[in-house]
Amino acid sequence: MIRQGAEAEIRLTEWKGRTVVVKSRVPKGYRHPQLDASIRASRTKNEARLIQEARRQGVPTPVIYDIDTRKAEMTMEYIDGERVKDALNRASQEEAERICWEIGRLAALMHRAKLVHGDLTTSNMILRQGRIWVIDFSLGSRNAEAEEMGVDMHLLKEAFQSAHSERFDLFKVVMKSYSENFEKSDLVVNKIKDIEDRGRYT
Repeated sequence: MIRQGAEAEIRLTEWKGRTVVVKSRVPKGYRHPQLDASIRASRTKNEARLIQEARRQGVPTPVIYDIDTRKAEMTMEYIDGERVKDALNRASQEEAERICWEIGRLAALMHRAKLVHGDLTTSNMILRQGRIWVIDFSLGSRNAEAEEMGVDMHLLKEAFQSAHSERFDLFKVVMKSYSENFEKSDLVVNKIKDIEDRGRYT
């Protein structure tokens, strides 16, 4: 077991000679069994589609080897690397800026395709051999509007404030890259400001 959350269990195992990750959505006893099975199957399929679509847009994501909707399980490529959350805090300034530029570029690629991650934090990115891989699209969606993209980037900003507070200035690099790689970034930046203002006055 690598991780056990409220929604899913993540296990490291072997599949056809490969080291893989199996993500299993956990049954919820408070739901009717048939409804629960339907919801878990639907969310599994949705996440698989998002991972594959993001990959088609040029975002490195794990290869999906198998989907079992009955068990609500996905078997995926194991990305053997370091969480960007950990790598960023110990990287040199030059390397940290390179990582942040790439984070902004990858976010822009997803948003240009109207995909949102839903939990866009440095904990859901893995650095392997200088390349960033985006994982865990369980809260993501397609056909996103500027509001949802704003939430994505607001979450990322909050992640920098909490996990990388001593290097929060690097978030400017993320946003500069995001803006240069996404022609509608101004709309999203305005939404981020709206979201922050709502938080201040509620």
